[in-house]
Amino acid sequence: MAPPLSTSTTLKRIHREIADLKKEDLGTIGLAPSDDNLFKWTATIPGPEGSCYEGGVFSADINLGHDYPFSAPKVTFKTRIYHMNINERGNICIDILKSNWSPALSLFKVVLSLSSLLTDPNPKDPLVPSIATEYVRNRTQHDRTARNWTELYARPPAPNGSAKGKGKAKTPELPASTSASTRPSSSSAAGNTERHAITIVDDSDDDVLGGTRRSRAGAKRKRGQTTSGGASDVLTIDDDEPTSRPTRKRKSGGSSSDASPGVRVDGDVIVIED
Repeated sequence: MAPPLSTSTTLKRIHREIADLKKEDLGTIGLAPSDDNLFKWTATIPGPEGSCYEGGVFSADINLGHDYPFSAPKVTFKTRIYHMNINERGNICIDILKSNWSPALSLFKVVLSLSSLLTDPNPKDPLVPSIATEYVRNRTQHDRTARNWTELYARPPAPNGSAKGKGKAKTPELPASTSASTRPSSSSAAGNTERHAITIVDDSDDDVLGGTRRSRAGAKRKRGQTTSGGASDVLTIDDDEPTSRPTRKRKSGGSSSDASPGVRVDGDVIVIED
């Protein structure tokens, strides 16, 4: 909605500036009119890199007069800032908004000038003399205070999802009862050494008929296996009974003194201990 005394020249100028903004490379600067009033604009100015305002985002309201561009726009900072040329009410002391205004200037050039003012303040024409004095006499303290204000008032909020998903996933801990039941104790682990006893009977005189045979001495094989409950299962195969699986035969060609470690020769019987 335009002011009642606005002219067609003012409206044409505003529409032209809107069209020019679409062609400009604004970067991180924001500048746009409100949805319901072309004479009220909003600007967002990021703190320049290398300045004490770096990391902050400063918003400003821009109000255009009914005779714009023949009168300068009224710009007010909405974000608090520690600056010698901007007071606590957001009023700005800069020459292009006063005596040096020209209809050739645009709103985009005004915002660029405000960004430059953050980098290079003017202590010769301060709006807050105390800050200007501190800037001249104690620059370190001035910059420290300006950074603190930027962090306190101008730091943009973090995105909603930035703090989520950064933590490492924790491995769920098993209950004490479960872990205790599945972890073998030191005593059981030491005593449950797997043992194989294999007895090979040398019986060259026996005949194998139909895949079955009888052993003279009877061969047994035992294997102990410890289950999770601590019980021991013993598997016994007695070759005294007929079986459908042929038995391997191995002849002993030496005495007990020639046996390898872990092999014991007992007559015609070779016992391999693992």
